Amino acid sequence: MSTAAETLVAVVERELPFPPEKVWRALTQQHLIEEWLMKNDFQAVVGHKFNLRGDWGGVLACEVLALEPHKTLSYAWNFPHDDPAFDTKTVVTMTLTPTGKGTHLRVEQAGFRKEQKQAYGGAKAGWAQFLGNLEQVLAKVN
Repeated sequence: MSTAAETLVAVVERELPFPPEKVWRALTQQHLIEEWLMKNDFQAVVGHKFNLRGDWGGVLACEVLALEPHKTLSYAWNFPHDDPAFDTKTVVTMTLTPTGKGTHLRVEQAGFRKEQKQAYGGAKAGWAQFLGNLEQVLAKVN
């Protein structure tokens, strides 16, 4: 059994010029999640199991672990794969902090094994891209 000290944590942060309530909607409403992240059957209910379906054909098995509206959202992010380098069981935590100009969003994906450097690097690059998409979606919605 691996301990937290033996795992890698991908962290991506972004300052968004939108209030936390608006960012929260984009993080928790299915049609908005689909626009910036992936197709999904998400519900903002602790214990809800949902799938994220990537354009590449991959399916992530997820479960809402914790949420505090407009502040934090955490879910299991499991990607079953035949190659152990990509078979991941991680936890994604999104933390929203109000700022003078909008919201500071911190996305942390924890639980990569040390030998999963490619999956870990992919998560860091992927979240940076997803947050760019999120900012574009937020600019379009009321």
